[in-house]
Amino acid sequence: MKRQFAMVAVTAALLAGCASKPVEVAAPAPTPVAPVPVAAPLPKGAFPGMKIPAVLADGTYPTPNRNLTESAKIWHLRAALNVAALACRGADEAVIVAGYNAMLAAQKPVLAKAEATYSAEYRAGGGDWQDRYDDSMTRLYNFFSQSPSRDAFCQAAGRVLAEGASVPGPMLASFAATRLPMLEQPFTDFYRAFDAWRGTATQPLATQRVVFASNGAVPVAPTGMTPAPRATPVSYPASGLQAQLKPVSQPPLPVAPAAPRPQLQLDPSVFQ
Repeated sequence: MKRQFAMVAVTAALLAGCASKPVEVAAPAPTPVAPVPVAAPLPKGAFPGMKIPAVLADGTYPTPNRNLTESAKIWHLRAALNVAALACRGADEAVIVAGYNAMLAAQKPVLAKAEATYSAEYRAGGGDWQDRYDDSMTRLYNFFSQSPSRDAFCQAAGRVLAEGASVPGPMLASFAATRLPMLEQPFTDFYRAFDAWRGTATQPLATQRVVFASNGAVPVAPTGMTPAPRATPVSYPASGLQAQLKPVSQPPLPVAPAAPRPQLQLDPSVFQ
């Protein structure tokens, strides 16, 4: 009897201790919070309402450098580097002009053959092939003259000219095939950056008024917006004309006299 009483007492004491001890309850898991999307910045040189080429189904952008023959790739490479020699300014200007002139001298026979073959491809299409050819060259020069991508394009052109200095003539076609994408990448990168901004922008875009320079038009900013810097016009020297390609003239600046600006050299027969 005493033993049963002792067990009851111990049990009662344990229950009393449990009653006085606070019961811990696990806190509920925090509710997941969706990350707030961060809008991509408006690319340098762009403005709301600018129209760029629409991205294709494969994620790339249409450019004048698609579906080219071997001769066309060589001639488009020369055109891109010609624009660089005409439009790139700054510390590397003389290097780019000298590299372009050296390429014209070293690759003269290959360039002449490429241009003749390329124009023959247009001629084979019949009709007013010369106008089609000249129009395509104008679009090509306008594409590489788009000012928002100028700095990156000039850097790429400098690298391509440096790498091409030792390329033998028979290898120029394969060199052009791998370097032409490098020269157009600054422009497609700009398109992609603008599309990224446009996809996350919270404000509606203004009415698109003109087509961007990839098709020859000059972009005009919507009312109240600051337009992008206008691309330096580049005139394509038509076949049969004497081509005097010199750096674009610059207004005089109040600085100390500098060394004479390098001049572009070109044999007009390249364009025949």
